[in-house]
Amino acid sequence: MKEVTIYTDGACSGNPGPGGWGAVLMFGEHRKEISGAEASATNNRMELTAAIEALRRLKEPCRVKLYSDSAYLVNCFRQGWMKGWIRNGWRNSKGQPVENRDLWETLWKLMQIHEVEYIKVKGHSDNEWNNHCDELAREAIARLARR
Repeated sequence: MKEVTIYTDGACSGNPGPGGWGAVLMFGEHRKEISGAEASATNNRMELTAAIEALRRLKEPCRVKLYSDSAYLVNCFRQGWMKGWIRNGWRNSKGQPVENRDLWETLWKLMQIHEVEYIKVKGHSDNEWNNHCDELAREAIARLARR
């Protein structure tokens, strides 16, 4: 399997509000930057969308190291939340419906194709690629506002 490194970030102007996401995919010497925006979103939805859109760009099953500053995203898999949600009929530990279920289900399907390791990075710090993804997300929101 090819080994790919992905950095992702999501941003919102208000929460909810206009949202953007950005990702950088790296394989060997190759680098691809992607981004997008939605008129109404939450920060968590944009964080998940960044990961989904990045994984969707992979053309074959890959071993992925996915870096994110989103504890919501990283902890879901590192702490086993997803398996509990599925076991409990998409209810969280408080018995409430899982928020963003549509995105979680899409992400779960992509993870059946790729081996993904989620790695938490500190947001808005000295991580060059995380900061770049934040810029991509914010630029996507700005493009949306200019339409």
